[in-house]
Formats: sequence, C-alpha cells, structure tokens
Amino acid sequence: MDERFNYQDGALFCEGLPVKHLAEQFGTPLYIYSKGAFASNFRSLKEAFKSQGLSPLICYSVKANSNLSVLNALKALGAGFDVVSGGEIFRAQKIGADPKKVVYAGVGKRREDIEMAIKWGILMFNVESAAELSLINRVAEKLKKKVKVALRVNPDVDARTHAYITTAKRENKFGIDLFSAEEIFAGMKQYKSVDIVGVHLHIGSQITDTRPYSDALKKAKRSIGRIRSEYGAKLKYLNIGGGLGIRYKDERPDSPEKFVKRVANLIKDIDLKLIIEPGRFIAGNSGIFVSKVIYVKKTPAKNFVVIDGAMNDLIRPSLYGAYHEVKPVEMNTDRKFVCDIVGPICESGDFLAKEREIPVVGEGDLLAAFSAGAYGFVMASNYNSRPMPAEIMVDKDTAYLIRKRQTYNDLVKLEKII
Repeated sequence: MDERFNYQDGALFCEGLPVKHLAEQFGTPLYIYSKGAFASNFRSLKEAFKSQGLSPLICYSVKANSNLSVLNALKALGAGFDVVSGGEIFRAQKIGADPKKVVYAGVGKRREDIEMAIKWGILMFNVESAAELSLINRVAEKLKKKVKVALRVNPDVDARTHAYITTAKRENKFGIDLFSAEEIFAGMKQYKSVDIVGVHLHIGSQITDTRPYSDALKKAKRSIGRIRSEYGAKLKYLNIGGGLGIRYKDERPDSPEKFVKRVANLIKDIDLKLIIEPGRFIAGNSGIFVSKVIYVKKTPAKNFVVIDGAMNDLIRPSLYGAYHEVKPVEMNTDRKFVCDIVGPICESGDFLAKEREIPVVGEGDLLAAFSAGAYGFVMASNYNSRPMPAEIMVDKDTAYLIRKRQTYNDLVKLEKII
C-alpha cells in the first residue's frame, strides 16, 4: 500500500481526499488512482539507475494501466512506452507520445498493427519469432521503410512467479531460444528491410527476487558476445524488460536500488543503450478498488460479504488466486469476523477474498482493495452485462474523473437487432 493511501482518524484517504467522499461523489464500484504515487514510483526507478551511472529509456508497460490520463502523467515525467497492440499504439498517439520512445512487444502482432507502428515511426519492434521477423520485413518492404528490431530471446530461466505470468521458460510461448536467435543473426542479410539492433529479455511479471534477472543477463551477455564476434551484428540496445514485483501481502520485493545494482554489475561493460519496461512496479500500488457492501449473508458454513464489485471489475483473485489486502474505508469497530467477500456474478469464482478476517461490516459500508492500480481496470469486462466502473485520479486535494462509468446504453450501442 502506497503511503498516499493512508488512514486518518479511522478514515481512508487518497492523498488529501477522504475515500468515502470520493465514493459518494463518483459512485461504486470505483477505481481511485494517486497521481503522486505514479510519479514517485517512476522517479524512484530513474534515480536508482542514475545512482549507478545509468540512464535507461524507461518505457512504461501500457498493458498494466492504459488510462490516457495515466499515460499522459508519465509522459510528462519523460517516460517512453512499451505497447503490445494496435490499440495501445493508438492510446500512445492520443496523448502525443514521442514515437522514438515507443517499443512494440508481444506475440501475434497483426499485419495492420505492424503497418500502423511503422508509419508512426516507433523506435523498434521486439520480435518474438523468425516468422514474425519475416512478416515485419515484408510489411516494411511494402512501405519502402527500414525498421529497427530487437530479438526477444528466451533464456530458459525460472522467474519464480505465478505460472501464468512467467515468460522465459522454454515451454512458454514467448521469445526465441538462444540457439535460434544466433541462427537469425547468422542469416540477417536476408532481411533487407529490418535492422536488427538489439536484444530483448522479459522473464515474467511480479518478480520479487531479482536473482533470475542475473541468470538471464549472464546467458544473454554470452550470446551477445558471440553474436558480435561471429556475425558482426551492430547492436545498439539491450532491453531487459519489466516484471519488478510489488507487495500485495507478505512479499518482500527487492528494492529498485538492489535490482539496479544487480543489473548494473552485468551490463556496464556491454556498451549498449539500456531499455527497461516497468508496469506493475509503477502502477500497482498507485491505485485502489472501492466497492460497497450490498448485504451480509450468514450461513451455517460461513459468512458472505456481498459487494457491488465483481470479478468483471477486478479479476485477479479469480484468475490467479491473487491476494489483495481488503479493508473497510472507515474503521468503525474493533470487532472482526471471517468471511468470503463475493460479488453478484453467477460464478462461484466471483470473489475478492476468501476466508478473510476483516472488521465487521454491514449494508452500505465501503471496502477498499489495495494494490489495484495494475491489471485491474485493464482486465475488466462486461460479463453478466455489467457496466464497467469509473476511474478517477487524485492529485493532492483535487479529484478528476478520468473515465466515466459505463451506462446500460453503452453496453448495447455497438450491437444491432436483426
């Protein structure tokens, strides 16, 4: 939980504003972000690199939280952007991002999205396979352009995170094994419209022990040496991806300083421009998800706190079994009970927390789920025909509505009755 979300006399505040008043003003369920927290997390990473004499291009991972106001705030701090779809390119364009500070990653880039990125003039593509490299080459040739790419190598290391968000094991769909990557460099002259200028690593997400970065970088460093000496590759960039973890429960993630020291010792002599793609580290603890108790259902088996938020609003607990700390917005009692905190969706998997001890709450009380700034709203859906929640940004003592709550009309406006 970021310090900008704190309790004052039993009432939860976001920066200078009481969360209860925000919920009353904007309704629930509701995402609340702290602009100051986004800025602080970005600066802490930048300063950690600066202390080691490094000045990487920090490309915020748009998939973590893609609200335009979030992106615009980070752009103002000097951030570049890591995008993974045409839609994310469009978002970066809407806020006037510098295309030369944009990298395009992800498996399964569509031809039309590749064309969109080339026409915009992005810095480079992070290429996931030989087949993708060939497609980019053909699109670039058609457009009479020569584009920069980095090969995303899969170093086959265990990031020691959730199976769904590890990306650097040989059985994962991501990246190119080191042997195949070297084969591509050996035959790079056949790709007339691409310039292979970098190596990209991304080993997973929510990594709290940064030792796997060392393992990956050691392998990559040896491969880079061979690529340069044997194939004459003129590399300019090393992209070490993102994945830095945050605290949700009792994790003790390595600090930015510890992570940077570990990385710096391995890359200072490589003589490549460093790129990093943090997402969760910047956004995760910068937001909360607020919902209202509809009622408390008591059964012989357990207590259920039924809220107006659901798995369509915040799916991480249902999808990953992820933990979010949940507390009442107002601490009115010392009495506690054990309950399941569940939503109204017709799925047993619709829960925010299970077997959780919290202060006793009742109808109309507000609950806050912390560390919800990353992979929260961006993974929301309209399942059960539920309108998606509003998002607001708090800057000191002012709240801004940065996404309106969907209406029932919004649910059907793209549909046609035949």
